[in-house]
Amino acid sequence: MQGRKTFTPGIDRAADFIAAEFGKSKLQFFGDSKNYFQEITMIKATPTEIAGTLDGEQLGADNVAANTTQAQIHIHSLTDYTLVLVKKEDDFNKTVFPLFDRKENLLILVDTAHASRFKRMKRFAGNAKFASGFSQVLVLTGNMNPATLNLHITNELSDQKLKNVLGILPGRSRKDEFVVFGGHYDHLGIGKPDANGDSIYNGANDDAAGTTAVIMLAKYFSALKNNERTLVFVAFTAEEIGGYGSRYFSQQLDPEKVVAMFNIEMIGTDSKWGANSAYITGYEKSDMGNILQANLKGSKFRFEPDPYPKQNLFYRSDNATLAALGVPAHTISTSKMEEAPNNEPNYHKQSDEIGTLDMNNMSEIIKAIAISSKTIVSGKDTPSRVEKEK
Repeated sequence: MQGRKTFTPGIDRAADFIAAEFGKSKLQFFGDSKNYFQEITMIKATPTEIAGTLDGEQLGADNVAANTTQAQIHIHSLTDYTLVLVKKEDDFNKTVFPLFDRKENLLILVDTAHASRFKRMKRFAGNAKFASGFSQVLVLTGNMNPATLNLHITNELSDQKLKNVLGILPGRSRKDEFVVFGGHYDHLGIGKPDANGDSIYNGANDDAAGTTAVIMLAKYFSALKNNERTLVFVAFTAEEIGGYGSRYFSQQLDPEKVVAMFNIEMIGTDSKWGANSAYITGYEKSDMGNILQANLKGSKFRFEPDPYPKQNLFYRSDNATLAALGVPAHTISTSKMEEAPNNEPNYHKQSDEIGTLDMNNMSEIIKAIAISSKTIVSGKDTPSRVEKEK
């Protein structure tokens, strides 16, 4: 599928494939939908003009970026937008990316020490996004204490379409209580060739592996036909560009009715503990992990707490939006997120191909998810809620 990049024919073919697999499992459509697709409309703002000055310093396409869906931006003074400084000593990613979720107009001055990260972020900011009445404008400059600013940006707006793939198995006695099994099916697409001339970022582990788990779990539970709660199976789009698929999905459900979410991300390799093990992000934030482990009593498989707390993985995948709403939504993974050489050697590389996956271990992980979730699926256990984000 040529790396399944968003807004490409490859990801559309992948969506068709997943939908066909859901059809084989005889999943029902979600809500009033007439198919397995949950359509999402995004807006892309392409700059056609950027011009202005900051204390006489010329501003243009090289040193200005905007996270916006507005056709016109006019800033005539430093007081028109809320001012934020990203200084030389600041952690760029931890400072800048949370700003994109703030519902206010921001003018973000970024020190030139962050020039390389600014360039990468500029591509991210230019991606299609949900319509918003707010803009975050970033200026790369060595002047952290300017007196005057005048800036004008004109964008050409266009609609771009995405889709989650979504099917359900209605519960027998608790139809209004939902258990979600999800994973993202998008990846990075095609980039510069590596030393071997390979330009396709296949994303076999990230996250075709998790998507495979969702498909197999749908097949398994569909055959059992004994779920008391309604099971939702979803392949998310656009995780790699900001989690837009899961963000949209979370807005279509009443979070109070979502009992649990299993987000399955990168399970194609051994964990740091070896075979028959995986970790659960945010393990301490609910008792869901304890429930899963209790259901595996007598098994050789173990779920462990996330061993990489500094990576903040609980908030970096498709569980994050539902978790912020109080849902016990956790990611199950085996991905080694340490420094080289103890990390995943193929992560976000062209070498993330099917031949690098341990299929036997991956099968055991999928079995463990199926077995460990049984008391949640049956309604016997209800995980404690995650504290809502303020």
